[in-house]
Amino acid sequence: MPMRKLILVAFVEPVSEGAVFPRTDWPLHITLVRFDVGTPAGADARPALSGSASDAVTEQVAALAAPHAEAALGARLTVGSDAGFGRNASVPVSLIEPQPDLQNLHGQLVGAVGSLGGKILTPAHTLSGYRPHVSHHGDKRLNPGNAVVLDRIALVDMAPDGDRTVRRVLRLWSRN
Repeated sequence: MPMRKLILVAFVEPVSEGAVFPRTDWPLHITLVRFDVGTPAGADARPALSGSASDAVTEQVAALAAPHAEAALGARLTVGSDAGFGRNASVPVSLIEPQPDLQNLHGQLVGAVGSLGGKILTPAHTLSGYRPHVSHHGDKRLNPGNAVVLDRIALVDMAPDGDRTVRRVLRLWSRN
């Protein structure tokens, strides 16, 4: 069964639905859950082309994520201390202070992915191991004490049209 590489994130920088960006230049974001999911039986296995996000997998994931994403919009978060993630703690990040709405959103999305038979790529970093953070990108970063509002939650394709060098925003839930 073909697998799609998807991620649900909360952007802290402006983005638009359908936006495409290089994998090396993400807008600042908080990862909510990254996963692979198969194409539903009998559905079109081809990913959406030319920026369209109307394939069966996208629709199914979006339908399950939407109520949770919409309910979390407006939650207020606080940026905590800096830390290092990854091999040898070489990836600089800004931690997000624990916040029940964010933790609940993460748990609900993990459950939604599980209900689809999705495979979470970093199970040790989910649920009780979830450490929300925003990776620094050059000079772009958040600073300790900054306030952040969950106002842009998105479903992103990690390899649109099979191209692993770019990312595409498939769905965007935002505060109006």
